[in-house]
Amino acid sequence: MNRNLKIQISIFLFLLTAQCYSQNTFEFLRMDMNPRAAALAGSFVSSSDDPNVIFYNPAGIYTLEGMPVSFSFVKHLLDINLASLAVAKDFEGIGKFAAGVEYISYGSFKGMTENAVPTGDFGAGEVAFIVGYSNQLDENFYYGVNGKFIYSKIEKYYSTALAADIGLQYLIPEQLINIGFSVLNIGSQLQSYISTKEKLPIDMRMGISKKLEHLPLRIYLSFNRLSDQKDKFFDRFKTFTIGTEFNLSKVLRLRLGYDNDKRQDLKIGTTAGLAGFHIGVGALIKGYNFDYSYSSLGSIGSLSRVGITTTF
Repeated sequence: MNRNLKIQISIFLFLLTAQCYSQNTFEFLRMDMNPRAAALAGSFVSSSDDPNVIFYNPAGIYTLEGMPVSFSFVKHLLDINLASLAVAKDFEGIGKFAAGVEYISYGSFKGMTENAVPTGDFGAGEVAFIVGYSNQLDENFYYGVNGKFIYSKIEKYYSTALAADIGLQYLIPEQLINIGFSVLNIGSQLQSYISTKEKLPIDMRMGISKKLEHLPLRIYLSFNRLSDQKDKFFDRFKTFTIGTEFNLSKVLRLRLGYDNDKRQDLKIGTTAGLAGFHIGVGALIKGYNFDYSYSSLGSIGSLSRVGITTTF
């Protein structure tokens, strides 16, 4: 596999996975892998009751009860598949710890030389291993940090990186409000695919969620990628997501989400179809939360996610 072909494939995969025109590496870190979070369009920085918050804001780990464990699977376009695992546990007198794994497989490719001579099939994939810690700053005020090791491989070539996440959460129980802030993927490549190191996809997020007092409904709002460079300051706030979660009963939940940035990026001409819209359902059965979400990519296609969460 020659270097030019390798670079072209890697760039294509990163762009396809992130669904945006970024030039950072490890763009799979921006993907919403958990169906609940995805159904809310990724508006999860203020979440405080799900172990998958480790991927959005490590401060949210602190309010988790028991030892929650969650597994998610994503069927992407073509033969691209993703999976994630998250678990959290309280250590009395020390704080809350959590661990997570995010994995993506880009499928199998046929290798060829510059003269179109087959060299055999090869694979491509990326994985991030995460360890998080959270504790209390003050009453209803929490902080959290993650450490990440990231590995990417295409054929025999690979790249590695170390990164960190930091986060804060403030809860207002009497008003049923959660406020969250995080900065994700602060770090650098250790080993690059080529001689020039690429930037990691740093993502500054700020969000709020509010449970309505007389309705079984919580509304989520998140402003994402606030650290991205924009021509005008207020253009940063166009990258927002909003989600709603309805408790239809003690067993069933319905979720809806909208991602403004995805809708703009996936627009073809003047048409975007349903791009940027998400829908999901959750069912609590004998202590297990089963979740499903559907995300539209407009004319490109759609993504389906399934997940299961329980507490030990």
